[in-house]
Amino acid sequence: MAESTEQIMRTIDLRGTTLTRAELLEAMPRAEMGTFEATDLVRPILDDVKERGAAALRDYGEKFDGVRPHYLRVPKEELERSLEQLDPKVRAAIEESVRRSRAVAATQVPKPFYTDLADGARVSERWIPVERVGLYVPGGKAVYPSSVIMNAVPAQAAGVESLAIATPPSKSNNDGLPDRTILATCAILGVDEVYAVGGAQAVAMFAYGARGSEPQDGEILCEPVDKITGPGNIFVATAKSLVSGIVGIDAVAGPTEIGIIADSTANPGWLAADLIGQAEHDELAGSVLITDDTDLAQQVLDELAVRVPRTKHADRVATSLSGKQSAIIITDDLQQSIAVANAYAAEHLEIQTEDPDAVIPQIRNAGAIFRGGYSPVPLGDYMSGSNHVLPTGGTARFAAALGVHTFMKPVEVIEYDATGLGAIADRINNFAVSEDLPAHGESVLTRFVDDPYDKDTLDEQIAKAGLV
Repeated sequence: MAESTEQIMRTIDLRGTTLTRAELLEAMPRAEMGTFEATDLVRPILDDVKERGAAALRDYGEKFDGVRPHYLRVPKEELERSLEQLDPKVRAAIEESVRRSRAVAATQVPKPFYTDLADGARVSERWIPVERVGLYVPGGKAVYPSSVIMNAVPAQAAGVESLAIATPPSKSNNDGLPDRTILATCAILGVDEVYAVGGAQAVAMFAYGARGSEPQDGEILCEPVDKITGPGNIFVATAKSLVSGIVGIDAVAGPTEIGIIADSTANPGWLAADLIGQAEHDELAGSVLITDDTDLAQQVLDELAVRVPRTKHADRVATSLSGKQSAIIITDDLQQSIAVANAYAAEHLEIQTEDPDAVIPQIRNAGAIFRGGYSPVPLGDYMSGSNHVLPTGGTARFAAALGVHTFMKPVEVIEYDATGLGAIADRINNFAVSEDLPAHGESVLTRFVDDPYDKDTLDEQIAKAGLV
């Protein structure tokens, strides 16, 4: 395995190598999460919010966001005012995104089912919505009204009764209100419980609830939730990890990433634009191109050399593309490219090959798959109807995108009558005795025999009851 770091993106040459599964996983470009190092910083914040509630939230807003929010819970009239002030073109885009997301979410709602195993023996499954959910919408280098849609729409489709959104206060708004476009999006979706709280402190507020310390908050500022979803920075991810078990979480998200499988038919300008688009998110964002065509790889590098300097966030993009989490991986052939993509398990995986339909069935690990040159990742970020909250850092090997199922719990209902239970009562007892748990068997047998504790006559009672 050879590696070159001379260009804006390093290259990893896997041609002629035979790597074990462990070696292939180790060779993948990755950003370091750093949640362990952040724990010592985050845990005191969680404890402080749990103890002091709204007072602590205001202190941390001032410390981390540079503004002490007057309103922690955004007044409903401010949501409505934000919607009134929203640029009509932006509003139309948001409403179209909501429409498409709702159409997809409606088809994701799982259906109850039942299985009849014998006479009087049925097992069914119900899907029950989580009762109360806290949705985190990040701020920082950009604002993400799209994340409001991606979290709220599937929760609403699932039937969640109580939705709360937390997003950082903004220095540019009066009284430290959050970004106006985010507030307008909440209004479009009909979510009116919105908090001007960001970072680890928002996670603490959701996990523990928070009491108000000032008259406008009332006695209770925020009731605790049952589950927290939504992406965030390293401090949000660490906080979610620490409160997991107290509440449910969707995932501990790391930096965003793109993987692209490309062959000689791909457009190098499009590939470069897609890599830059992902790198624009964050200096730790990962951009990985996987190709068996060295000429294409060089053409993409040439395109990057031209395009990166002229993009708005050139420094951020250059840092991301040159980081250890980004690379162009050169393979022997398309099959090796597919193997590499499955090892990388990208959050977003684009397939830009001559026959993408032959590649897609072989992809086992990806947060979302974008088929062909006209399905770039930003389509999924905003308006494809799919969800952009996806597993990162290789966790797509075992995790999936946020969706309606994230906000629901499957609960089995066991329905046996006397006939159904009696048909297997003796077998249950034999199983229980084999595990040295005789009371388990007696719990079943007591429904059919006079005295399950009378071991001398138990076999006779079982036979008389017809349970053999």
